[in-house]
Amino acid sequence: MANKGAVVRAAEMEKMNVDQLKMVKEQSDAELNLLQESLGNIRTATTRLEHASTALQDLSVRPQGKQMLVPLTASLYVPATLDDALNVLVDVGTGYFVEKTMVEGKEYCQRKINLLKSNHEQLVEEEREIPNSLRLKVLYCM
Repeated sequence: MANKGAVVRAAEMEKMNVDQLKMVKEQSDAELNLLQESLGNIRTATTRLEHASTALQDLSVRPQGKQMLVPLTASLYVPATLDDALNVLVDVGTGYFVEKTMVEGKEYCQRKINLLKSNHEQLVEEEREIPNSLRLKVLYCM
């Protein structure tokens, strides 16, 4: 999809004035920056889910009644006691939590990780399809 638009733009670039070329360059830069930002967000979300999956694995082997520190934020931890190692609350988004078994929680994390990795691969492929010649022509004409 992005490739088709780029081919049309490349064919029309010779007819454009300097201001139009600047606008094309700015639009291409904005699209590329958005794509790179999306890739970074997906990597961050995948890492967070992998940490959550590791934490679930760690919780599953801890005995009931075990004292531990629970993170409320990245730098704030509170002491707590493990009351139920068989069930967990899973954040499903926008402030909603669902109670699941430990196995269901791990499966949920793995499904989300697989989905994010699939999305990441699609975006990387889309990034590869951005023709370098378009960017080079815009820079050359300026």
